[in-house]
Amino acid sequence: MELELGYDLLGGRLRSIGDVELTYGRWGGRPHALGPHPLEYDMLGSRLRWIGDIEIGYGRLGSVPRTFGTWDVDCAAWSGIPRTIGPYTIDHPRFSGRARAVGPIEISYDLLGSRARRITLPKGWTAVPDDLLRVLFLVLHLQTERNKSSSASS
Repeated sequence: MELELGYDLLGGRLRSIGDVELTYGRWGGRPHALGPHPLEYDMLGSRLRWIGDIEIGYGRLGSVPRTFGTWDVDCAAWSGIPRTIGPYTIDHPRFSGRARAVGPIEISYDLLGSRARRITLPKGWTAVPDDLLRVLFLVLHLQTERNKSSSASS
């Protein structure tokens, strides 16, 4: 089964993962909730710290996640993109920050390859399990933040 990833009218902000809506504050910016899960950021508003009741712990340098609740996060040193989050392997092409799969979920991109457009669930699945939904969102969020910072520096 395939689920669409919805974006706002300008195509810049992720608005939904299948039927799960992301809500934003009055002035846009960062999302405030992933379905029923509130999203919280650090004091400066730059790092995602909580997805619902799951805390995201960061390393000393602060931009690379090290823990996701009780799970360890293994990130590629060169990119900060997760290779694993707990039991879920994150597959991405070599030297690319674009995730192709998160656990058993495949991710497809638009024609330019810059924006995730849909996810493909394993046979028999009709929805993304809650823990995997949060991991998927974290991976997409980190990708987006990395893309923003790399385009701002060029």
